[in-house]
Amino acid sequence: MQTIGLIGGMSWESTALYYKLINERVRDRMGKLHSAPLLMYSYDFQEIKEMQYAGRWAEAAASLADVAQRLENVGARAIVLCTNTMHKLAPDITPKLTIPFIHIGDATAQRIRAKGYRRVGLLGTKFTMEEDFYIDRLRAHDLDVLIPPTDARADVNRIIYDELCLGVVAASSRRRYQDVMAALVGRGAECIILGCTEITMLVGAADTSVETFDTTAIHAETAADFAIG
Repeated sequence: MQTIGLIGGMSWESTALYYKLINERVRDRMGKLHSAPLLMYSYDFQEIKEMQYAGRWAEAAASLADVAQRLENVGARAIVLCTNTMHKLAPDITPKLTIPFIHIGDATAQRIRAKGYRRVGLLGTKFTMEEDFYIDRLRAHDLDVLIPPTDARADVNRIIYDELCLGVVAASSRRRYQDVMAALVGRGAECIILGCTEITMLVGAADTSVETFDTTAIHAETAADFAIG
């Protein structure tokens, strides 16, 4: 198997899911006692959040690119950035690498297109829902993207940072997400992208009338399949 380099800690709650899901996929495909060869760098997420909210994206990009290069230098054969939001900086990271960068947006879009869906509802951080970097990546795969209205986006973002990243899973927040997803379906969404790696902690297939696409699981499975070859 090939070694995967994981850039995690954004937050560690979802990075722990990556580790579990990648190894489960390898076990299920290869059997016996097989598990994935992994290298991980885990950030202090408070520092990353401060960079995000202060607009210090260039500083964050330099740090992520440096970490990716270091993982490559010690043997990683592909890089997995364990967060949706920080894929905003993928264009700053990939030129520094000579190995593949497994993009979470591409992996998710390919899974959705394979199911035949075209119109998707997107949940994520405010950066993911409101900026072009993620939506344009989905549109490049011929997907039509719907996002919640302003008040709902604020609630979705707040729940991610103030609750899920701290391991807090509240019934009231689940109901809010259910309402937001129902509204997207009412506007024509054929499926829902859980476009933040922590959202899978809160809601899933049982919480909406359409199919959900868990970006954490999809990204982890894609990484595991790369490792196996």
